[in-house]
Amino acid sequence: MEKKKLVEFMGKVMEKSGYKVYKNFKTSKHIIDIYGVLPTVLGDIGVIVTCKNYDERWNVGLDVLKEIEMISKSMKASKAVIVTTSGYTPQAINYAARRNIKLIDREMLFNIAQRFSEEQEEEKKIKLKKEKEEEYDAGDEEARRDYIMGYVSPSTISSRRAKGPLGSIDRTSILTQRKNNQLAHNINPTISINLYPALRELMNNTFILIAIVVLISYLITILINYYSQLTTGMLGLLKFILSATLSYGLVYIFEERNADVLIKGTTVFFISLLVSIILIFI
Repeated sequence: MEKKKLVEFMGKVMEKSGYKVYKNFKTSKHIIDIYGVLPTVLGDIGVIVTCKNYDERWNVGLDVLKEIEMISKSMKASKAVIVTTSGYTPQAINYAARRNIKLIDREMLFNIAQRFSEEQEEEKKIKLKKEKEEEYDAGDEEARRDYIMGYVSPSTISSRRAKGPLGSIDRTSILTQRKNNQLAHNINPTISINLYPALRELMNNTFILIAIVVLISYLITILINYYSQLTTGMLGLLKFILSATLSYGLVYIFEERNADVLIKGTTVFFISLLVSIILIFI
């Protein structure tokens, strides 16, 4: 895949996820392949994406990661993402796990492309079905006008329905169901706000994860101690178990790349445990 096509594709994927996308974004010193802004209730989230159309045998190394990290810091972006048609060196994977850098390799890119293609096909089917229903409704309206003007009889309207765009399907039942659905929607209106992309961006930040693990494990330990009066040793063991469970659990939930779960989870666990120990002596 040519780099231009790779950038175009990732731009479409981000736009579909709600990002406002700027391709070939120019700064004072750099040109970024994609700069995306995701508006959320918590504020705008800025993401920079660099695309590398390398040969499958050539893995992305530390130099690329350090460069995008520097650009990310200068732009105060919330997230940095690297997309490649190949893979990454072990050093690059370990470095990204400790930093706020998301890696998308050849396999993940293929999976994203497959899901995107399936969603596009589903949207086409829905659009085609809607067009047929609208054409069907237009045919009914035309028949009613002809009847009012005295051009046709009720039997002619029935025959037109039988020959409509939807074939022998009973259009009356379809229209009734649509009206009932619309009525139910009007009676019980709901507002759906998809917060998952924003939450995932926040939870991918290692420092935020550490703060959450420390806070939750601390609060749970205080509550349990209040009601059960455990010994200091038991409280320490409990906090250890809670920190491990939260560290690996949260990383597993919000991390798309399974290979990063163990590395990132271990990093979050040990740092959060160290922070908890320091807080005991403060």
